[in-house]
Formats: sequence, structure tokens, C-alpha cells
Amino acid sequence: MGVRVSARGLTVSINGEDPDSIEASGKLTRQLLEVCRRGHRVGASEIRYAAEALGENTEFDLVSLYEDVICLTTRGKPVRARTEGQKAYLEAMKKNELVFAIGPAGTGKTYLAVAHAVAALKTNRFNRIILVRPAVEAGEKLGYLPGDLMEKVEPYLRPLYDAFFDLLQPDKFLRYIDKSVIEIAPLAYMRGRTLNESCIILDEAQNTTPEQMKMFLTRMGFGSQVIVTGDITQVDLPAGKDSGLKIVENVLAGIPGISFIRFGHCDVVRHELVQRIVRAYEAYDQKRQG
Repeated sequence: MGVRVSARGLTVSINGEDPDSIEASGKLTRQLLEVCRRGHRVGASEIRYAAEALGENTEFDLVSLYEDVICLTTRGKPVRARTEGQKAYLEAMKKNELVFAIGPAGTGKTYLAVAHAVAALKTNRFNRIILVRPAVEAGEKLGYLPGDLMEKVEPYLRPLYDAFFDLLQPDKFLRYIDKSVIEIAPLAYMRGRTLNESCIILDEAQNTTPEQMKMFLTRMGFGSQVIVTGDITQVDLPAGKDSGLKIVENVLAGIPGISFIRFGHCDVVRHELVQRIVRAYEAYDQKRQG
């Protein structure tokens, strides 16, 4: 932020040449201190994000991100929003029956959707969680896979498993699978179904065609919620095929009960290098298109 920070005893001093940077740094320090006073642990990634957010929005309130906890992981860690974009995403899932989360990798689209679904399942808001993913390879041809249906599609659904193992004990997750409380299905097997009182999550939706997207969205039954996640910059469909996620906002814009959340590089909560990579690719795409 272009300032020098020093601590001596109980006093923190902030010095610099730009009064606005000094004021912003002081506000950031006070917000971080308030977060710590409330018992939350603050790491380098939280400080870095807060500094960037405060630079873009002087009204940014870091403390509010720590107030709403969705659920706890199996290790007892709270699951909550870590960026303004994630906070808007969680609010959208509370208020809308159909939510689209579009953005780069590492923004928590899938993880927060699964956490929301697990929390709602525990409060009996839903009877089931349905996880759906198109079986499309990421630029590779893997050939025919051995085994039954579940064994064939499991490699494509592994990221969803990873999120569930973080939120549920493995034995409980497997019991839910056996009792069909949690169902994992490839997109191709959704046709003809009507899903009532369920939380339905479509992951990697950028790899759906417009026809598949329409088919999937019309599976929604009474008391259900649909969450669609994807990254339109990583489409793995064959050349010449349009992505259903790219056009769906133009089709459904303005319909009540539907929310579109867009994440940017500032919402990336993985390694700092991932944020830099996302930003570099965004700049490259803009330069190529311009």
C-alpha cells in the first residue's frame, strides 16, 4: 500500500508520503484488529485480499465477512465467505431458487455450493443432494473406462467428493450415498427426471451444450434449488460447439428468482500465484480480443 508500518510496545505507526494510503492502511489495520478481537485467525491471504478490496472500495468492511458461518468442517474449522464475491454468492443461495456462479478456478464456487447444500440438508430444508457433472475430458481423450456406471463417472466427479470429505465424515458420506440421500449422476442421465425437495448442483457447466443446459434446468421440481457453477474461460467442448453457460444469461436475464454471480481474480482464495495466473490470462485474452 506504499507505506511503512512499525510496531513498538502497544503502538503501531504508519508512515508514508500519500495521506490517502496512510488513511487506508490505518483503516485496514483497525479492521484486522477487530477481526482478531472476535477470535478469528488472520493470515497473509486475508490481509492481502483486504488490502486490495479496500483499495477498490473505501467502504469495504472486512469484519462482516467473518460473521456468517455456513457450517463446520470435519476438523471444526468454520466455512464462511472470504471475499465480497463469495458473500454475495452465499446471499444469493439463501434468497433464490436458481443461482449461477461464473468465474475462474479457485473462487470457491463448487465448495461453497456443497457447503450450502450440506447445511441445508442438516436443517431438513432439502431431502436430497444431487450432484451433476458433464463427462467431458479436459482436452484429453482417456478412451473407454472400466467398471460399472459409477466407476466410469467417478473420475469426473472426484472434485465434488473432495468437497464432501472436507464437510462430512467419510463413513457418513458413504451412508448418504448408499441411501441415495446424496446422489451423484452424469448429466446425460438427467433427462426425463423431476427432482423435488432437492438441492441440485451442476458443476463444470461450461461444458454443457445449450440443449443440455435447457434439459438440466427443466429437471427442477417443487421445493428444490438449483446451483450451476462454471468457468467460461475453460470450455472443453469439441470445436464448433457452443457452451450453454455462455448464452444462458442472455436467455434468463431478468427472471425473478434467478441470480447470476460473477467472480473475478480478486475472489481467488487459493495460492497467491493462482490469482496472478488468472489475472495474467485475463490480460492476455483482452489483448488478443482487442
